[in-house]
Amino acid sequence: MNTDIRIEPWVDDDLELLRRANTADMTEHLGGPEPEDKLLDRHRRYLTLGDPQAGRMFRVVLLPEGEPVGIVGYWQRVWQDVDVYETGWQVLPEFQGRGIATAAVAAVVAEAREQRTRSHIHAYPSVANAASNAIPRKLGFELAGEYDFEYPPGHIMRCNDWRLALSPATAHAHHT
Repeated sequence: MNTDIRIEPWVDDDLELLRRANTADMTEHLGGPEPEDKLLDRHRRYLTLGDPQAGRMFRVVLLPEGEPVGIVGYWQRVWQDVDVYETGWQVLPEFQGRGIATAAVAAVVAEAREQRTRSHIHAYPSVANAASNAIPRKLGFELAGEYDFEYPPGHIMRCNDWRLALSPATAHAHHT
């Protein structure tokens, strides 16, 4: 199977990709599909994440076809009083199970690592989402525990906290 991908910065034309990912199946572990106004807000946020140190969103493009097949990105957050990056991803259902998300997250980790501003990147998939939990595990993230997150607002979800050091000096540093 082809897992050759490239990540490309999010652009205005990617709104359609966001709409294609806003289905009941794709958002099952994220509180369900968003209404159009919330989707447009998300698209605008993705477009404004243009400073690599603040984070960036990308479309995942399958090669050699050049077809957009998913979304991946990283952004700043404070987690347990530490400035970290968070990563998240979605791959359209017809392209799942081919290693595309793993390749895309690996590419985003490399982008985040280049910024040299955060010691760790975290992923917070739902504990119920086995496929999404397999991705950080395959990429060498460490499982740091389970936590409750309110996402979207008004919806509590139980998530795993997967953590990966972005520099060799922090690979063995543990934050509580």
